[in-house]
Amino acid sequence: MISVFIDADACPVVDIAVFVSSQYEIKPFLFCDTSHLIEREDAITIQVAEGRDSVDFAIVNAVSKFDIVVTQDYGLAAMCLAKGAFVLNQNGKEFTDENIDQMLFFRHENAKFRRAGGKTKGPKKRTEKNNLDFEIKFRQICERAMLLKKENDNA
Repeated sequence: MISVFIDADACPVVDIAVFVSSQYEIKPFLFCDTSHLIEREDAITIQVAEGRDSVDFAIVNAVSKFDIVVTQDYGLAAMCLAKGAFVLNQNGKEFTDENIDQMLFFRHENAKFRRAGGKTKGPKKRTEKNNLDFEIKFRQICERAMLLKKENDNA
């Protein structure tokens, strides 16, 4: 069975992901730390101890090949890709083996720039188009994951 693991702390697309995953009979899991309690009727909430990366490590420990992960964290995305999962962010951008190294490099360079006193821009204001882009890509990934899992099971 395929699951979707949502890094739910500050995730603006929890409701969309839960709704869409139910249409594909994919079980959604919401991961949050003890400083947040995020619950939805059709999802299982996994609350972990508060702490740096505690949610990330809980997701990595739970994820399997063909599962889907929703996160904006590049480090978590890289670990989940290594386990054979599909990963996308809240704007519908898919993380892949082909693009994750570049994203991690830019994250590292931006962190160095900020430590040296530089200022970077924050995220743009969320729009309805972001939600639509996420939903479209999430549906595509659900279909691809189900197809590949079925092919793998029949092999």
